[in-house]
Order: sequence, then structure tokens, then C-alpha cells
Amino acid sequence: MSNAKVLPLVDAGVEPCCPPLTERPLTAEEAARTAAMFKALGDPVRLRLFSLVASHEGGEACVCGISDVGVSQPTVSHHLKKLKEAGLLASERRGTWVYYRVEPSVLAALGHVLGRVTA
Repeated sequence: MSNAKVLPLVDAGVEPCCPPLTERPLTAEEAARTAAMFKALGDPVRLRLFSLVASHEGGEACVCGISDVGVSQPTVSHHLKKLKEAGLLASERRGTWVYYRVEPSVLAALGHVLGRVTA
């Protein structure tokens, strides 16, 4: 029997950052907000960290368990901070450790911006 937890695709209380790119041109504010997210993900180490947290068992990862990404632990913490500042990660301190998670609404918002391509 699987212990998999089904997460909602979109949190009803969270609005996507902007409309799909195919719907209408983005406003300057929408473009700036979206660019910050994609800029944060544009670094290979950050993209790898984001993927590691998003795919981690239980939906969250402790900073203490994130080490095999090819950079030092202080650099990992710096990149996690940048991902958090871009709104891509949420964190919670538990004792001396910080746990990071990707909110399902963030993934849904990123997918929403890219929109569906119909062939």
C-alpha cells in the first residue's frame, strides 16, 4: 500500500502570478514578478535544489540533508535563500535546522504562466 499523499494542484486562496503567456501580454509588474522566479531557476544549482526539495519524500527537505549538489553548505544556504526570496520555496525552522518545501500553488502558478500548448 502506498503512503503517497495527494496534494491539491492549486490552493484556492492563491492567485496565479499572471495569466498564461498565450492569453495576453504581461504587465510590467507581472513580468517583473515572473522574471524573478525564472531568474532564480536560471542557475543550474538553484534549479537542482528546487527539484531536490520538490521531489523529496514528504514534500520537504531539511537543509541538513542537502549536500550533494556540487557546492559547499554555505553556498547551498545562499541559493536556498535566493529561491525563498523569489517566492519559490517556503521554510520553517525546527530547532537548529531549517526545512524547505515547495508550495503546490507555486508549481501550479509556474505551469499556468507557461500555459498549455495545443498542437
